[in-house]
Amino acid sequence: MALASYHAISPMAARNAADEFRWLYEHEFPGAVACFEDDFEACIAHLRLPISQRRSTRTTNLLERLFGEERRRTKTIPHAFGEKAVLKLMFAALIRASQSWLRVPITEFELKQLAELRQQLNADAERASTRKKQSASLHRFSSKTGT
Repeated sequence: MALASYHAISPMAARNAADEFRWLYEHEFPGAVACFEDDFEACIAHLRLPISQRRSTRTTNLLERLFGEERRRTKTIPHAFGEKAVLKLMFAALIRASQSWLRVPITEFELKQLAELRQQLNADAERASTRKKQSASLHRFSSKTGT
C-alpha cells in the first residue's frame, strides 16, 4: 500500500493510496503510519514530473554515490585536499553523472510539462516567500522606552 503511493501515476493517486494505507494501519501500527506521513509529500514529489523522467529523478543513489566518492577520496589523503580541490572533484563527478542523464530522451510534450512545472514551482516559492516576509514583519520586537 505504501509502495503503491510511491509508484502511483499522479500525486492525487498517491494521496488516495496513502489515505487507504492510513485507514488500514493507523490503529495497528501508529508509529509506522506517523513515520510514513512524516515526509510523504517529499517522497512523492517526483510524481509531478513526466513519467519517463521519474525513474532517473526519484532515487538518491546517485547523490549518495557522489558523497561516498568524495569521502573516500578525501579520507585517503586528508590534508592534500582543500575546499577548491574538493569542489573540483565534486564538479567532475557531477559532470560524469550528468552524462547518464543525457541518455534520457525528452519529448516536446514533456518539455511543455516541465515548463509548466517550473512555473508552478516558481509560483509556490513566491507565495512561500511572501508568507515568510509577512510573518517576519508581524513578529518584530521593539522597545518604546528605548532600552
